[in-house]
Amino acid sequence: MRGVVFDGERAEVADDLEIRDPGPGEVLVAIAAAGLCHSDLSVIDGTIPFPVPVVLGHEGAGVVEAVGSGVTHVVPGDHVSLSTLANCGACAECDRGRPTMCRKAIGRPERPFTRGGKPLYQFAANSAFAERTLVKAVQAVRIPPEIPLTSAALIGCGVLTGVGAVLNRAKVALGDTVVVIGTGGIGLNVLQGARLAGAVTIVAVDTNPAKEETARLFGATHFLTAVDAVRDILPDGAQHVFECVGHTGLVRRAIDLLDRHGQAVLLGMPAPTAEATFLPAAMFLDKSILGCRYGSSRPQHDIALYARLYGEGRLLLDELVTETYPVEDFAKAADDAEGGRVARGVLTF
Repeated sequence: MRGVVFDGERAEVADDLEIRDPGPGEVLVAIAAAGLCHSDLSVIDGTIPFPVPVVLGHEGAGVVEAVGSGVTHVVPGDHVSLSTLANCGACAECDRGRPTMCRKAIGRPERPFTRGGKPLYQFAANSAFAERTLVKAVQAVRIPPEIPLTSAALIGCGVLTGVGAVLNRAKVALGDTVVVIGTGGIGLNVLQGARLAGAVTIVAVDTNPAKEETARLFGATHFLTAVDAVRDILPDGAQHVFECVGHTGLVRRAIDLLDRHGQAVLLGMPAPTAEATFLPAAMFLDKSILGCRYGSSRPQHDIALYARLYGEGRLLLDELVTETYPVEDFAKAADDAEGGRVARGVLTF
């Protein structure tokens, strides 16, 4: 079968991958569509260290092909959106409703794929850039078949991360003020999360003026091409600032833009050794800096919720898909993503 493999030097589309049958508590999914996220590109450029060779992709949707023993919530033929969170469901963090903190879900990649008899790693417990992938049952969330799979694919990362950061982590409230730095796939979902939460002022900041129309569609009330102008709109600062770029200088700017009792939420992915600086004295007015893993999400709950909101016309998914590419055009899709020419490119099988 086909899939995108990174060997530590280059990513290529292979056509000779194999995958094992599902074991107990596992689900085999025929992938229909997978979003190309910057996290995939960050594996290729080394920003995210990951063992190789690895099958890339982590934002996918498809149709259940087979299930292992003990799996009852999905059956062959079900449409599913996949999460990257292979949490155990039994530890203290899972029991507290914090599956993103499950220690068994982080840093333990499995190898369900083979190529030429040699095992390949699975990226983010998902590897959606393959015709078929194998996930834990908890990662497969049934969705209505009416949702186009090219749109449903994006729920599993961009939507969970962006909307979840607003609703679950920051807990933006009705009437709050929000600044979003960076309006790529994550930033757009932060914008619509802020809109869903009822924020009264939502300022989008991006150096590319061509992104204004889309940012406003997703919920921005203002659009700026420079952080310096934010204070013209919010003289006292914002209650919530989301940094969605992963630039250490912008982390400092996000903190500087906070109002009293404000919080900066860091969603961008800098290099693992990158350091950011700020003035501790600036934090004494009850300000906070928050990390956020995967939108602090509970995928079985949140994916189903977002699918429902999409069905009601309240959550935008189709509008996130700028272009679709057959998997063979992975190189072009990656180049378009690197060049900022798409909100989300989606690979199809």
